[in-house]
Amino acid sequence: MTHLSAHASSVTSADGTRIAVFESGNPKGPVLVAVHGYPDNHTVWDGIAGELGDRYRVITYDVRGAGASDKPTARSAYRMDRLTEDFAAVIDAVSPDVPVHLLAHDWGAIQSWAPVSDPAFVGRIASHTSISGPSMDYCGMWFRDRSHVGASLSQLLHSYYMFLFQIPKLPEKIVSLGFVEKGITRVELLGRDDAETASPVVRAVPDKTNGINLYRANVLQRVTRPRPRRTFVPTQVLAPVDDPFATVRIATEAPVPYVDDLTVTEIPGSHWVVTARPDLVAIHVHDFIEAKTGPELGKRKARR
Repeated sequence: MTHLSAHASSVTSADGTRIAVFESGNPKGPVLVAVHGYPDNHTVWDGIAGELGDRYRVITYDVRGAGASDKPTARSAYRMDRLTEDFAAVIDAVSPDVPVHLLAHDWGAIQSWAPVSDPAFVGRIASHTSISGPSMDYCGMWFRDRSHVGASLSQLLHSYYMFLFQIPKLPEKIVSLGFVEKGITRVELLGRDDAETASPVVRAVPDKTNGINLYRANVLQRVTRPRPRRTFVPTQVLAPVDDPFATVRIATEAPVPYVDDLTVTEIPGSHWVVTARPDLVAIHVHDFIEAKTGPELGKRKARR
């Protein structure tokens, strides 16, 4: 494991939102961009950055509304196209000429399917690892398949909180009282050997309240009116077998019709496997990147 020492900077997204960016690891290594979910911030990746820092130049950033990034108040500021613009601003700044390897978790994974399947990003993403965050558009199509009605109902029950987040004001009140943090801590304990280090991510109240807009701005319209796009980016889906929010079936089955080069792996662990077992996740990420890019790891020029 490499000692983590991150350099902080920022980029400005297309709508003027400032995104806080953090760099660590090997400055000459292939670029690995990691996108966090809700209600986390970039520090959720510290363990994995430490594991991979000797080989990769690791870039993390605070998604808008979280951490040190700007916190827009309008729901529309959290639409998928705004999130894609943030990702574009980050990779344009950190690796304008060489494609990046993308690693994403939870809502970071949900939003990352958009650039991965966007023709505008052809040649910009060399590989993609998604953890506990299936595409909303792929999910919308998966729910329509009558051959697995039981599995669909099971997933909807696991996703109950997404629908509760559509209620005005009440979710913010519940979150501000600390109930969500207590639930997260219980989930984070699963799969860890050392309970004292079960919550390495310090989440501020704005991380938790602003992020609710991610659900309000995207979930219902994406699931009820899906517009799935194919992707040719080599993609790895890591599915924690005890994830209480994303079932293994939807995580592993929903992308199948739309991903040309798909690797699906079930791994031990719960939703926050990225903090509980950073060593395990790091091994899968590195092995997948090597398998898909070979000895010319990260050296291909991006097409602009």
